[in-house]
Amino acid sequence: MNGFFITFEGIDGSGKTTQIKLLDKYLSDRGFEIVLTREPGGTALGDEIRDILLNPKNKGMSSRAETLLFEASRAQLVEKVIRPAIEKGKIVICDRFFDSTIAYQGAARGLGVKEILDLSLWASAGLVPDLTFLIAINVEICEQRMKTQQKKPDRIENEKNEFKEKISRGYLDVAEIFKERFEIIDGHMKIEDIFFTIKQKVEALLNR
Repeated sequence: MNGFFITFEGIDGSGKTTQIKLLDKYLSDRGFEIVLTREPGGTALGDEIRDILLNPKNKGMSSRAETLLFEASRAQLVEKVIRPAIEKGKIVICDRFFDSTIAYQGAARGLGVKEILDLSLWASAGLVPDLTFLIAINVEICEQRMKTQQKKPDRIENEKNEFKEKISRGYLDVAEIFKERFEIIDGHMKIEDIFFTIKQKVEALLNR
């Protein structure tokens, strides 16, 4: 029996990491085998690409080069980690997948939603998540949360709020395209209320 592929999306500071940890514990406690991964990264090659993409020294990177690096990392992750885990009946939870590339590069960078979608589906060999959670939240709130973290912002986190507003709108466009698998969650709710919604949707997926 094949497993399931669940992804989390949202701008930096939206609370994805917290909810992923909660879902991992919840499903692990129920006896499911969980594989946690992230984009970009998740493999040795992908982690090297991640370092290039997020290094502030590379702020002059072209949008097309940026996109192709994301897709290269994704292709490796799907072939080496995600698809094998699903085929073994495991539940894969990924922090970002190609919806991020569509929102960031397709919409916010202006490279075109359809163009990036087609490229992303090619890179993932047609693999699409079973369920995607989009945690939608005000950009300013995310900025305040990011300032409390004890780390320097990476190249993409350094982008201006105008860019991040475009990302938020881009995510909503992606959610409309894939409405059958997207669950948009109000990120302004309490952590436990957000997780309650996530838990309900995951249970529905597992009971199909």
